Amino acid sequence: MDRWKGRVALVTGASVGIGAAVARALVQQGMRVVGCARNVDKIEKLAAECQSAGYSGTLIPYKCDLSNEEEILSMFSAIKTLHKGVDVCINNAGLAHNEPLLSGRTEGWRNMIDVNVLALCICTREAYKSMKERNVADGHIININSMGGHRMVQSADEHFYCATKYAVTALTEGIRQELREANTHIRATCISPGIVETEFAFRHHNSDPEKAAAVYESIKCLKAEDIASAVTFVLSAPPHVQIGDVQMRPVEQVS
Repeated sequence: MDRWKGRVALVTGASVGIGAAVARALVQQGMRVVGCARNVDKIEKLAAECQSAGYSGTLIPYKCDLSNEEEILSMFSAIKTLHKGVDVCINNAGLAHNEPLLSGRTEGWRNMIDVNVLALCICTREAYKSMKERNVADGHIININSMGGHRMVQSADEHFYCATKYAVTALTEGIRQELREANTHIRATCISPGIVETEFAFRHHNSDPEKAAAVYESIKCLKAEDIASAVTFVLSAPPHVQIGDVQMRPVEQVS
Protein backbone atom coordinates (compact mmCIF):
# COMPACT_ATOMS: atom_id res chain seq x y z
CA MET A 1 0.00 0.00 0.00
CA ASP A 2 3.03 2.33 0.17
CA ARG A 3 2.47 3.68 -3.34
CA TRP A 4 -0.96 4.97 -2.31
CA LYS A 5 0.28 7.16 0.55
CA GLY A 6 -0.75 10.77 0.06
CA ARG A 7 -2.99 9.94 -2.88
CA VAL A 8 -6.72 10.65 -3.08
CA ALA A 9 -9.52 8.13 -2.72
CA LEU A 10 -13.24 8.79 -2.96
CA VAL A 11 -15.48 6.55 -0.86
CA THR A 12 -19.22 6.91 -1.43
CA GLY A 13 -21.65 6.05 1.36
CA ALA A 14 -18.88 6.60 3.92
CA SER A 15 -21.00 7.49 6.95
CA VAL A 16 -21.73 3.96 8.21
CA GLY A 17 -21.06 0.27 7.67
CA ILE A 18 -18.74 -0.86 4.90
CA GLY A 19 -18.10 2.67 3.64
CA ALA A 20 -16.97 3.91 7.05
CA ALA A 21 -14.74 0.86 7.55
CA VAL A 22 -13.14 1.31 4.11
CA ALA A 23 -12.58 5.03 4.71
CA ARG A 24 -10.91 4.32 8.06
CA ALA A 25 -8.68 1.61 6.57
CA LEU A 26 -7.49 3.84 3.73
CA VAL A 27 -6.78 6.76 6.07
CA GLN A 28 -4.80 4.35 8.24
CA GLN A 29 -2.77 3.49 5.14
CA GLY A 30 -1.92 7.15 4.58
CA MET A 31 -4.42 8.11 1.87
CA ARG A 32 -6.38 11.33 1.62
CA VAL A 33 -9.94 10.07 1.63
CA VAL A 34 -12.95 12.07 0.55
CA GLY A 35 -15.88 10.37 2.26
CA CYS A 36 -19.29 11.38 0.97
CA ALA A 37 -22.84 10.82 2.19
CA ARG A 38 -26.12 12.70 2.45
CA ASN A 39 -25.39 13.31 6.14
CA VAL A 40 -21.76 13.96 7.08
CA ASP A 41 -22.12 14.14 10.87
CA LYS A 42 -20.88 10.57 11.32
CA ILE A 43 -18.07 11.10 8.79
CA GLU A 44 -16.94 14.18 10.70
CA LYS A 45 -16.86 12.09 13.89
CA LEU A 46 -14.90 9.35 12.10
CA ALA A 47 -12.44 11.94 10.76
CA ALA A 48 -11.81 13.15 14.31
CA GLU A 49 -11.30 9.56 15.49
CA CYS A 50 -8.78 8.92 12.71
CA GLN A 51 -6.89 12.08 13.65
CA SER A 52 -6.87 11.17 17.35
CA ALA A 53 -5.59 7.69 16.48
CA GLY A 54 -2.61 9.27 14.73
CA TYR A 55 -3.34 7.78 11.30
CA SER A 56 -1.04 9.17 8.63
CA GLY A 57 -3.84 9.95 6.18
CA THR A 58 -6.79 12.32 6.39
CA LEU A 59 -10.56 11.94 6.00
CA ILE A 60 -12.38 14.80 4.30
CA PRO A 61 -16.19 14.71 4.76
CA TYR A 62 -18.30 15.83 1.80
CA LYS A 63 -22.08 16.15 1.75
CA CYS A 64 -23.52 14.69 -1.44
CA ASP A 65 -26.84 13.17 -2.48
CA LEU A 66 -25.81 10.50 -4.98
CA SER A 67 -29.28 10.40 -6.51
CA ASN A 68 -28.62 13.93 -7.81
CA GLU A 69 -26.16 14.12 -10.71
CA GLU A 70 -25.53 17.83 -10.22
CA GLU A 71 -24.37 17.19 -6.67
CA ILE A 72 -22.02 14.44 -7.86
CA LEU A 73 -20.52 16.70 -10.53
CA SER A 74 -20.14 19.49 -7.97
CA MET A 75 -18.32 17.09 -5.65
CA PHE A 76 -15.84 16.07 -8.34
CA SER A 77 -15.26 19.72 -9.21
CA ALA A 78 -14.50 20.46 -5.55
CA ILE A 79 -12.13 17.49 -5.33
CA LYS A 80 -10.31 18.75 -8.43
CA THR A 81 -9.97 22.24 -6.97
CA LEU A 82 -8.91 21.18 -3.48
CA HIS A 83 -7.09 17.89 -4.04
CA LYS A 84 -6.25 17.85 -7.79
CA GLY A 85 -8.35 14.77 -8.49
CA VAL A 86 -9.29 11.19 -7.67
CA ASP A 87 -6.81 8.30 -7.88
CA VAL A 88 -9.04 5.61 -6.36
CA CYS A 89 -12.83 5.51 -6.61
CA ILE A 90 -14.68 3.23 -4.20
CA ASN A 91 -18.31 2.98 -5.32
CA ASN A 92 -19.76 1.70 -2.07
CA ALA A 93 -23.10 3.49 -1.67
CA GLY A 94 -26.14 1.30 -2.16
CA LEU A 95 -29.62 0.78 -0.82
CA ALA A 96 -32.56 -1.60 -0.94
CA HIS A 97 -36.30 -1.04 -0.66
CA ASN A 98 -38.99 -3.65 -0.07
CA GLU A 99 -40.49 -3.31 -3.53
CA PRO A 100 -41.37 -6.68 -5.16
CA LEU A 101 -41.48 -6.95 -8.94
CA LEU A 102 -45.23 -7.61 -9.08
CA SER A 103 -46.39 -5.07 -6.53
CA GLY A 104 -43.56 -2.62 -5.89
CA ARG A 105 -43.71 1.14 -6.23
CA THR A 106 -41.96 2.73 -9.18
CA GLU A 107 -40.53 5.37 -6.83
CA GLY A 108 -38.65 2.71 -4.85
CA TRP A 109 -37.35 1.00 -7.99
CA ARG A 110 -36.19 4.34 -9.40
CA ASN A 111 -34.33 5.23 -6.20
CA MET A 112 -32.46 1.91 -6.28
CA ILE A 113 -31.52 2.46 -9.92
CA ASP A 114 -30.41 6.04 -9.21
CA VAL A 115 -28.10 5.13 -6.32
CA ASN A 116 -27.01 1.55 -7.03
CA VAL A 117 -26.49 1.89 -10.78
CA LEU A 118 -26.50 5.44 -12.15
CA ALA A 119 -24.49 7.04 -9.32
CA LEU A 120 -21.89 4.28 -9.68
CA CYS A 121 -21.65 4.98 -13.42
CA ILE A 122 -21.44 8.75 -12.98
CA CYS A 123 -18.75 8.49 -10.29
CA THR A 124 -16.80 6.03 -12.42
CA ARG A 125 -16.99 8.28 -15.48
CA GLU A 126 -15.91 11.36 -13.54
CA ALA A 127 -13.12 9.49 -11.72
CA TYR A 128 -11.78 8.20 -15.04
CA LYS A 129 -11.85 11.73 -16.49
CA SER A 130 -9.90 12.93 -13.46
CA MET A 131 -7.30 10.21 -13.86
CA LYS A 132 -6.97 10.77 -17.61
CA GLU A 133 -6.55 14.55 -17.23
CA ARG A 134 -3.62 14.01 -14.86
CA ASN A 135 -2.09 11.06 -16.73
CA VAL A 136 -2.75 8.73 -13.81
CA ALA A 137 -2.05 5.28 -15.26
CA ASP A 138 -2.37 3.21 -12.09
CA GLY A 139 -5.73 4.37 -10.74
CA HIS A 140 -8.32 1.95 -9.45
CA ILE A 141 -12.11 1.77 -9.54
CA ILE A 142 -13.60 -0.61 -6.96
CA ASN A 143 -17.30 -1.39 -6.95
CA ILE A 144 -18.74 -2.79 -3.73
CA ASN A 145 -21.26 -5.25 -5.11
CA SER A 146 -23.09 -8.15 -3.43
CA MET A 147 -23.49 -11.89 -3.74
CA GLY A 148 -26.97 -10.78 -4.80
CA GLY A 149 -25.30 -9.67 -8.01
CA HIS A 150 -24.43 -13.29 -8.82
CA ARG A 151 -27.51 -15.24 -7.72
CA MET A 152 -31.12 -14.30 -7.06
CA VAL A 153 -32.20 -14.31 -3.43
CA GLN A 154 -35.43 -16.24 -2.87
CA SER A 155 -37.27 -13.29 -1.37
CA ALA A 156 -39.57 -10.96 -3.29
CA ASP A 157 -38.33 -8.04 -1.19
CA GLU A 158 -34.85 -8.50 -2.64
CA HIS A 159 -35.51 -9.15 -6.33
CA PHE A 160 -35.23 -5.61 -7.69
CA TYR A 161 -32.22 -4.95 -5.46
CA CYS A 162 -30.56 -8.07 -6.85
CA ALA A 163 -31.26 -6.82 -10.38
CA THR A 164 -29.34 -3.62 -9.62
CA LYS A 165 -26.45 -5.69 -8.29
CA TYR A 166 -26.45 -7.93 -11.36
CA ALA A 167 -26.06 -4.63 -13.23
CA VAL A 168 -23.00 -3.81 -11.12
CA THR A 169 -21.45 -7.18 -12.06
CA ALA A 170 -21.98 -6.44 -15.76
CA LEU A 171 -20.87 -2.82 -15.46
CA THR A 172 -17.60 -3.75 -13.74
CA GLU A 173 -16.66 -6.06 -16.60
CA GLY A 174 -17.72 -3.42 -19.09
CA ILE A 175 -15.52 -0.85 -17.33
CA ARG A 176 -12.60 -3.27 -17.39
CA GLN A 177 -13.01 -3.84 -21.12
CA GLU A 178 -13.27 -0.13 -21.89
CA LEU A 179 -10.17 0.60 -19.81
CA ARG A 180 -8.28 -2.00 -21.86
CA GLU A 181 -9.54 -0.45 -25.08
CA ALA A 182 -8.28 2.91 -23.79
CA ASN A 183 -4.83 1.32 -23.39
CA THR A 184 -4.56 2.30 -19.73
CA HIS A 185 -3.40 0.39 -16.68
CA ILE A 186 -6.25 1.75 -14.55
CA ARG A 187 -7.91 -1.27 -12.97
CA ALA A 188 -11.53 -2.16 -12.17
CA THR A 189 -12.56 -4.58 -9.45
CA CYS A 190 -15.84 -5.82 -8.05
CA ILE A 191 -16.07 -6.97 -4.41
CA SER A 192 -19.17 -9.07 -3.73
CA PRO A 193 -19.87 -9.80 -0.05
CA GLY A 194 -22.51 -12.11 1.34
CA ILE A 195 -24.22 -11.17 4.61
CA VAL A 196 -22.36 -8.34 6.36
CA GLU A 197 -23.44 -7.19 9.82
CA THR A 198 -24.13 -3.48 9.32
CA GLU A 199 -27.11 -1.13 9.48
CA PHE A 200 -28.19 -2.35 6.03
CA ALA A 201 -30.82 -4.90 7.11
CA PHE A 202 -32.32 -2.49 9.64
CA ARG A 203 -32.72 0.14 6.92
CA HIS A 204 -34.07 -2.42 4.47
CA HIS A 205 -36.56 -3.85 6.99
CA ASN A 206 -37.19 -0.56 8.76
CA SER A 207 -40.77 -1.50 9.60
CA ASP A 208 -39.77 -4.87 11.07
CA PRO A 209 -36.66 -4.59 13.29
CA GLU A 210 -37.09 -8.17 14.53
CA LYS A 211 -36.80 -9.45 10.96
CA ALA A 212 -33.70 -7.31 10.47
CA ALA A 213 -32.08 -8.60 13.66
CA ALA A 214 -32.84 -12.20 12.66
CA VAL A 215 -30.76 -11.74 9.49
CA TYR A 216 -27.64 -11.24 11.59
CA GLU A 217 -28.45 -13.67 14.40
CA SER A 218 -28.81 -16.76 12.22
CA ILE A 219 -25.09 -17.12 11.41
CA LYS A 220 -21.71 -15.55 12.15
CA CYS A 221 -21.75 -12.76 9.59
CA LEU A 222 -18.98 -10.90 7.87
CA LYS A 223 -17.95 -7.61 9.46
CA ALA A 224 -17.52 -4.32 7.63
CA GLU A 225 -13.82 -4.54 8.45
CA ASP A 226 -13.60 -7.79 6.45
CA ILE A 227 -14.70 -5.90 3.34
CA ALA A 228 -12.25 -3.09 4.12
CA SER A 229 -9.48 -5.71 4.29
CA ALA A 230 -10.53 -6.97 0.86
CA VAL A 231 -10.29 -3.42 -0.50
CA THR A 232 -6.74 -2.96 0.81
CA PHE A 233 -5.81 -6.41 -0.53
CA VAL A 234 -7.04 -5.44 -4.00
CA LEU A 235 -5.26 -2.08 -3.90
CA SER A 236 -2.01 -3.66 -2.73
CA ALA A 237 -1.83 -6.09 -5.65
CA PRO A 238 1.09 -5.38 -8.04
CA PRO A 239 0.15 -2.89 -10.80
CA HIS A 240 0.22 -5.61 -13.47
CA VAL A 241 -2.31 -7.78 -11.59
CA GLN A 242 -6.00 -7.35 -12.44
CA ILE A 243 -8.32 -8.71 -9.73
CA GLY A 244 -11.71 -8.82 -11.39
CA ASP A 245 -14.23 -10.10 -8.86
CA VAL A 246 -13.79 -10.95 -5.19
CA GLN A 247 -16.67 -13.04 -3.87
CA MET A 248 -16.73 -13.46 -0.10
CA ARG A 249 -19.38 -14.83 2.23
CA PRO A 250 -19.63 -16.12 5.79
CA VAL A 251 -18.55 -19.76 6.10
CA GLU A 252 -22.02 -20.65 7.41
CA GLN A 253 -23.91 -18.86 4.63
CA VAL A 254 -25.70 -21.42 2.45
CA SER A 255 -26.03 -19.43 -0.80
